[in-house]
Amino acid sequence: MSDKKIRILNEDYNNILKSDFIDWEKFRNSTIFVTGATGLIGSSLIRSLDYANKESNLNISIIALVRNEDKANEKFKDILSNKHLSFIVGSVEELPSIDQQIDYIVHGASQTASKEFVQHAVETINTSILGTTNILKLAKDKKVKGFVYLSSMEVYGYPEKGHKVSEDEIGALTSLDLRNSYPISKIMSESICCAYASEYSVSAKICRLTQTFGPGVNYDDQRVFAYFARCVIEKQNIVLKTKGLTERCYLYIADAITAILTLLVKGEPGKAYNAADERTYCSIANMAQKVANESGIKVEYDIQDEKLNGFPNTLYMNLDTRALRSLGWKPSENMSIIDMYKRMMELFI
Repeated sequence: MSDKKIRILNEDYNNILKSDFIDWEKFRNSTIFVTGATGLIGSSLIRSLDYANKESNLNISIIALVRNEDKANEKFKDILSNKHLSFIVGSVEELPSIDQQIDYIVHGASQTASKEFVQHAVETINTSILGTTNILKLAKDKKVKGFVYLSSMEVYGYPEKGHKVSEDEIGALTSLDLRNSYPISKIMSESICCAYASEYSVSAKICRLTQTFGPGVNYDDQRVFAYFARCVIEKQNIVLKTKGLTERCYLYIADAITAILTLLVKGEPGKAYNAADERTYCSIANMAQKVANESGIKVEYDIQDEKLNGFPNTLYMNLDTRALRSLGWKPSENMSIIDMYKRMMELFI
């Protein structure tokens, strides 16, 4: 890895460690269990915790649930020698027995590709509902201090343009649209979190993340932000297959990690929190144009059938983050969408 790439990662990890709203002492000598460990958020969380161990001698043990041990060994080969990270091979749907004591859980295992929501709706639902139930049972048995479920802004359905979306509302979604296998199962999983918090006193908090990106995104990631970045690197014009009218906030990966760590300690059980950088709110078309203008390429349109491609209908997802901010959390200063792109492209993997 180049010196520049190492510098970018260490800047992010150091900013996470120095966040004055995270009480790192709460995590000293604790064990944190992570699902979805090889994904962007899971792997970034694990690396952030490893950095905190090295810099502050926190002695945090990290247990990662992984489906493919070889993939996990390759993913984390540079930090395995630190001895704080261990793997349990299995899935959230068929959770293996776990003997170790666990203090905190971050449950991030989920399908993320829109086409998969349609083509493998059953598996999408099972991963969400069955998987979340299994992980909550584990949290109950281990009497964990904190549990964060990574949900999605898609639970809000289709808010009206100009409406600021807060956590006390939910969208109307038809169960007859296969793509809704994802948001509807997320809603049900949130309900299961609330049930475990109420009935069994599990300290389960819900983090409703907006679209998150930054260093660590796979080069072949199929989400629109990664496609725009590939166009820049390959010097190809951006071709939009919709009008790009969807509007949403985005979130830098390091800020997603600080949100999760904040909720683990400070969040209220059974409550949901929006996580987004409200300053980044824009349409897909507008974001494409910003990236194109910065990079000397153009934006073209090749409008296609949205349903066949698994695209959601036009969204206006302007998230209100006051609940999360009330816990002290705040996004990185001076991190624009273009800055997010530049840092992501430096570390495309």
